[in-house]
Amino acid sequence: MNEELRSFLNFLALERGASPLTLEAYQRDLKGLMEFLIGRGVTSLKEVKGEDVTAYLVALRADGLSSSSVNRVLAAIRSFFRFLVREKIISINPAAGIGRIKGWQRLPHTLTRGEMERLLSAPGDKEPTAVRDQAIMELMYATGLRVSEVITLRQGQINWYGGYLVARGKGGKERVVPIGEKAMAALKRYTDEVRPILAREKSGDVLFLNRWGRGFSRQGLWKIILKYARLAQLENKVHPHTFRHSFASHLLEGGADLRAVQIMLGHADISTTQIYTHVTQERLRTIHRKFHPRG
Repeated sequence: MNEELRSFLNFLALERGASPLTLEAYQRDLKGLMEFLIGRGVTSLKEVKGEDVTAYLVALRADGLSSSSVNRVLAAIRSFFRFLVREKIISINPAAGIGRIKGWQRLPHTLTRGEMERLLSAPGDKEPTAVRDQAIMELMYATGLRVSEVITLRQGQINWYGGYLVARGKGGKERVVPIGEKAMAALKRYTDEVRPILAREKSGDVLFLNRWGRGFSRQGLWKIILKYARLAQLENKVHPHTFRHSFASHLLEGGADLRAVQIMLGHADISTTQIYTHVTQERLRTIHRKFHPRG
């Protein structure tokens, strides 16, 4: 997929005379799409469907991106796939039928509490890497961190005595997020028993290390999570934002204040966080239909 992206950027530069800033924006937006597609198991642009593109846009919106920014990304994706059709690399533009996002929202997919328990239990605790992987997933569910925030997290951002971390989100903005007892215990075991085994001279302060003693890439981390999703028989229900979505909706289901959830997620606009209240309402309706005698 990287080869097709390079060809597209060359086309924009040479035939359209696009500026360096425009090329940088297109590259960033389309790289993000490709990482998302790989996380969904899509490895060829010929396999991309409209639902894959829509899921990416929904994830961006739920992650705090404004409607105008999501529409800019959509424009880049459309142009990219039009180019691929013109070059006969693909036959159909999967983004052709997707409309601009104006007041348009789809509910983010979340796991039930039982499904999340199955996923968190999947690593077991016998192998050192399983201890690390469980710590990663416990932390993601406990804090709602973005994948990018997890892979860049450093040991110095964890306050072990206070039971919280300082997350660095988009634009370098910092926020304080409580961790919770189970996630803290999993992290403590990882840092005490496993990280010293994985650490190398150049590992630095990065919290989560791969087998080579380096920090994870987005794709590397997501491959690990997909492995456990398959073990828990949840492969089709897990995507890069599942932990974040489930964190928010489960908090709200338990009675958490919307403003507090907004702060923990790092959303600039509370309207972005409000999408999770719709998830909660939908679940309430499902419960009502199932259990109420006149549901």
